[in-house]
Amino acid sequence: MTKLIIFDWDGTLCDSVARIASCIQLAAAENQMEVPSKQAAADIIGLGLPEATKRLFPGIEEEQAAIFTASYSAQFRAQDSVPCQFFDGVYETLAQLRASGFLLAVATGKSRMGLDRVLEALGMIDFFDASRCADETLSKPNPLMINELLDEMSVTAAEAIMVGDTEFDLDMAQQAGVRSIAMTYGAHSEERLAVFDPIACLDNFHNITIYI
Repeated sequence: MTKLIIFDWDGTLCDSVARIASCIQLAAAENQMEVPSKQAAADIIGLGLPEATKRLFPGIEEEQAAIFTASYSAQFRAQDSVPCQFFDGVYETLAQLRASGFLLAVATGKSRMGLDRVLEALGMIDFFDASRCADETLSKPNPLMINELLDEMSVTAAEAIMVGDTEFDLDMAQQAGVRSIAMTYGAHSEERLAVFDPIACLDNFHNITIYI
């Protein structure tokens, strides 16, 4: 029986993939670095920012990585003054799940400051029962983020489910022994997500209620 539902944020709940990719490109251009394609920039969504930077720019030196991440963060904060909105049906479905008694949590590659900023802007600062961000634990796909949420909520792996749009989300869930649902409208394709044996691959967020 499912007690805890853990959600990725960007690309799963929030329609922010295009904004993140754009900010990555702008930060690269600002620092005279090779500008990744939109697809390459979107591909690393879900990882913590340091891990994403190293994947985008293999062999990058620490000093240059720090400059890039600072530029990216500044670009994103500037654009995030108008927060990205939820995908269709997300808020209503989350409210339905909460009213039904499920524990709801977020596991995200965002920083704590970034997640709290968007939750406050959306009037949801106290909506979720727990959350973990990449700058306060290990980045996806390491399972520590999920394991910490299970411990905090006193829930077993069998009583939890992870909902995400990237292979990092589903790989993390698989390593933690937690079932997963893949959302195919985000950063990674259904073909990539299916490798991790989710219980469903969905293109409509509300349909998760069928599988919970």
